[in-house]
Amino acid sequence: MDASPSASRSVWTSRLGFILASAGSAVGLGAIWKFPYMAGTNGGSVFLLPYVFFTLTIGLALLIGEMAMGRSAKGGAATAYAKLAGRAWAPFGLISVATGYFVLAFYSVVGGWCVYYLAQAVVGNGAVTDPSAMRSAFETFSSAGTLPVLCHVVFLSATAGVVLCGVEKGIERVSKVLMPLLFILMCVLIVRGLTLPGAFDGVRFLFTPDPSAFTGEALLNAMGFAFFSLSVGSGSMMNYGSYLSSRVNIPTSTAWVVFLAILSSILGGLMIMPAVFAFGLSPDAGPGLTFATMPAVFGQLPMGDLFAVAFYLCLFVAALTSAISIFEMSSQYLVDEWNFTRRNAVLLVGTTLGILGILSALSFGPLKDVTLFGKTFFDLFDYATSNIGMPIGCLGIALAAGWAAWPKIEAELRTGAEAGFWRSAGFLTFLRVVMVVFSPIVILVVTAKAIGLF
Repeated sequence: MDASPSASRSVWTSRLGFILASAGSAVGLGAIWKFPYMAGTNGGSVFLLPYVFFTLTIGLALLIGEMAMGRSAKGGAATAYAKLAGRAWAPFGLISVATGYFVLAFYSVVGGWCVYYLAQAVVGNGAVTDPSAMRSAFETFSSAGTLPVLCHVVFLSATAGVVLCGVEKGIERVSKVLMPLLFILMCVLIVRGLTLPGAFDGVRFLFTPDPSAFTGEALLNAMGFAFFSLSVGSGSMMNYGSYLSSRVNIPTSTAWVVFLAILSSILGGLMIMPAVFAFGLSPDAGPGLTFATMPAVFGQLPMGDLFAVAFYLCLFVAALTSAISIFEMSSQYLVDEWNFTRRNAVLLVGTTLGILGILSALSFGPLKDVTLFGKTFFDLFDYATSNIGMPIGCLGIALAAGWAAWPKIEAELRTGAEAGFWRSAGFLTFLRVVMVVFSPIVILVVTAKAIGLF
């Protein structure tokens, strides 16, 4: 993004850069880290199929609405709700900002894992030939206490440094190179993984429907991950939307983001799950599944150490790209609403997230037995943001964009260079119906079912 000389907000230098940066969360940690372990703990296809459905319907509609709100208001969530829909809607903006903030409280810990595994790959320890050692190695690292905390601090400091220095343009340029490279690497690793004995058991686990296994919790998790993978409902995409040029047609660009999110998640599942079954690992191993699996895949490849370095470098950049969007959103909120200087906003956000992240990092070691509502700090931040905060934020987008501010949103959606289907009256009517009717019903019903109200 380049700073405009006439305005305090920035503008994406190209639509491609915007699309790749917006999809960075899904391509990086959403697809490769979270999707495999969420699918593994929720029955494979029982999770995959609802996720695809929610993403193509509610996710697409709400992401379009969120982007349009941001560009129309030229501000983040706290500003956009009040400016477009009225002060009564401002709490939804505050919830979105808080949700994004708390996402980074555990996300930075996973980013720290990327730092550790990248460092291990650089020194030649990125490939493992003994599959039985993988899970124990990750558990030893994640429960060590000091080392995971240090890696979390390094990752969060790198994120804060980028936001403080204002080099988003560099991140956009790097994303154009490393995101496609990550897709290529994923495809190579998928091909290698599928040739392992027993690998197709993982494919069947992902794609063979089992209606008897559907549960309310799996549906809620699938919906929560659809929101997480698109970063919808957390405020960061509204902030990204505020940087969009009026020349860009929002629906077409958003459709590409959704396509990349689904594609990367399916590729992430195909990269991890066949190897999990081939090496006899448990698919419900939890958040460490990817980091406990990939070293063995690299061990089966020629020049495995080189592949490991490239893979973890791309993963680190993808994690950093999405972390920057969240960190920037939180900092920009303090600048816009509380008149903080950018430096002081970054310092406050970084310091408080550093403390919360330490609690998350220690959740696998010294604080593993300390729980709130039956969850560790890491699991609590993850669950509360994905399954509570984001659904509430998405409910706010659905009603504010589709009802309270629809004339302004419709005008925004008709703006841009592209014409045709995405700007037709039929599509816009369908979009509004999904926002105002279908989205609130599904969000409320799935959430109520998951928490046992019926």
